[in-house]
Amino acid sequence: MNTTDWTFDGVVRLTRVGTAYLIFTLVIGFAALNTGNNALYIGLTFMLGCLLLSGIASKGGLKHLEVAMSEIAEAWAGQPAEASLRIINRSKIWNVRDVVITAPDLAQPVLIPLLARGSTVDLPASFTFRRRGRVELKKLDFYTRYPFGFFLKKRRVRIDSEVIVYPRLLPESAARERFRPATGEESSANRPGAGTEIHSFREYVRGDSLRHVYWKKSASIGRWIMKQTDLDAARSVHVVVDPYRPRGVSDDEFEEMVSAATTFIYHALRRGLDVILTLPRVTLRAKEYEGSVGMFRALAVIEGSPERVQQSIDRNSVVFTARGGNA
Repeated sequence: MNTTDWTFDGVVRLTRVGTAYLIFTLVIGFAALNTGNNALYIGLTFMLGCLLLSGIASKGGLKHLEVAMSEIAEAWAGQPAEASLRIINRSKIWNVRDVVITAPDLAQPVLIPLLARGSTVDLPASFTFRRRGRVELKKLDFYTRYPFGFFLKKRRVRIDSEVIVYPRLLPESAARERFRPATGEESSANRPGAGTEIHSFREYVRGDSLRHVYWKKSASIGRWIMKQTDLDAARSVHVVVDPYRPRGVSDDEFEEMVSAATTFIYHALRRGLDVILTLPRVTLRAKEYEGSVGMFRALAVIEGSPERVQQSIDRNSVVFTARGGNA
């Protein structure tokens, strides 16, 4: 259904059927005036009454509709996100038929075939968000041609809903190419082995065991530093996202960098790796998709910074930056 063919910005619009009916009504009216025929006057009265009833019925039906939307659990930019719309008809008089619901972020219009007075209906709805970030859903447009199809009536219904849209995921081919350095598929020389020797050090992340704290180094620098063994390093990856956005970097380039980091983390978790994500002033950890929600939410709302931000980067970190991709 192509919404641009029939949606409009006003409140009411004549349909083709309505235009033909109105022209025919005017013809009957002129004929009645010229001939004085009582039968034509009766027909004209009936036709004008139908026009009036059409306006009252459609307005009364739409006026009493209320809508509530269920929370969208997981929404990715550029991908359908499923939700549910609860429509309530508060009218005590009017049934409503053939109501179409549209919105800028709806993937396709939602049709209500029949909504009886005083009833409630739950309908599935699919949303497609173009960009990541915090999205506020404030309005839905209701259209109906009920009852006779003479007019297309519109009512804008206010809603209050907010969705955190995760960054866009890159295609599978790009994901595989970016993921190779983390798994060591092409670089076995520098791949840590499966052992208990200390492989590297990193910052403490909530959820780490205190048994792995390197107390001597922690005491010298005033914050907890964790020991990472060869075995732990082989099944984990440390991702650093640099929000620095120098001059000349466009919005699309910065978004591409955030999408690349998100895609990398998404596929790392799918492969069963532990992921540690470092952002300015926050470090997050996810294991086998547990804890990934906070990680993806942080990437959804990250903004470019005009100034450099110091972050902890160890020798095995995978760094994503807008200054030239990832390293």
